[in-house]
Amino acid sequence: MGPAVGPAKQAAGAPHAVDRLAALLADDLAAVDAIIHQYMASPVGVIPNLAAHLIDAGGKRIRPLLTLAAARICGGGGDGARKLAAAVEFIHSATLLHDDVVDVSSMRRGKKAANVVWGNSASVLVGDFLFARSFNLMVETGDIQVLDILARAASVIAEGEVMQLAAANDAEQTRERYMAIIEAKTAALFAAAGKAGAVAAGRPGVEATALDTYGRELGLAFQLVDDALDYGGLAATMGKNAGDDFREGKVTLPVLIAREAGDESERAFWRRAMGGERDDDDFHRAVALVRRHDGIAKTLEAARAHAAHAKEALNALPANAYREALADLPDFVVDRAY
Repeated sequence: MGPAVGPAKQAAGAPHAVDRLAALLADDLAAVDAIIHQYMASPVGVIPNLAAHLIDAGGKRIRPLLTLAAARICGGGGDGARKLAAAVEFIHSATLLHDDVVDVSSMRRGKKAANVVWGNSASVLVGDFLFARSFNLMVETGDIQVLDILARAASVIAEGEVMQLAAANDAEQTRERYMAIIEAKTAALFAAAGKAGAVAAGRPGVEATALDTYGRELGLAFQLVDDALDYGGLAATMGKNAGDDFREGKVTLPVLIAREAGDESERAFWRRAMGGERDDDDFHRAVALVRRHDGIAKTLEAARAHAAHAKEALNALPANAYREALADLPDFVVDRAY
């Protein structure tokens, strides 16, 4: 039986990987934060207040950091890369606001979700505002190719969210469909964040492809860890309530592993519970079954495989401090589960 996932600890090979990357990009990141606050300003008071509730809640800014680092690895940077990084954060924030409404979430980043404080309508509309501001920023860079990359990513993310919504309470969901969903709803923005940084730096070929692959594999690892944590994490370390995926009828990899390995009575439980007939007490049995069949450990093993692929992709890039910093991120993403 795999161990339960406990509070996050420092990864032996990559302590404070995000903090080190943020320190390396401190000037860029400060400029990005200033751009974010400038562009989320509005005379309609609820817009900056609601946006700040999420954006200033302590997110690690991994996606904009990826855009900034990608540009710097490729010899670029400056105002254009910073605006793209801010646009990436706006896209991410908008999707979180919309997700919390769709999922009826009550917690985000360790505090009440915006939809709980301001209501669903305001959260959706402010999410729309942030999407619009992201496109303002993309246009201001004057680079049609990066606009295309991020616009395509935004549409793929929306498709992924609709795919996930359509798959809710589908007890027969397959691994292939699950992977397609997380690639679209999570990994696509990581991939676009890396590729856009390289293209903005004038490296649309090998470097852009490598950073696209790096981001995609990093994003897959990130989502797999999140899905493992839902069956073995703590709200304090996750920033959201454990069991949300189960209560929303999302058939994630830990469930797929347990379902495939279980006997007929266990499969009947999953058919009933993930088919929509469940109560809060069922979550305790779900956790027990996931642990019995090493669903958490095997999901984290899959995350480690994607993290390794992400690091391999960096071999095509110039060796410098930024590449070295990005090489630490995949281990950090996986090891936050322990």
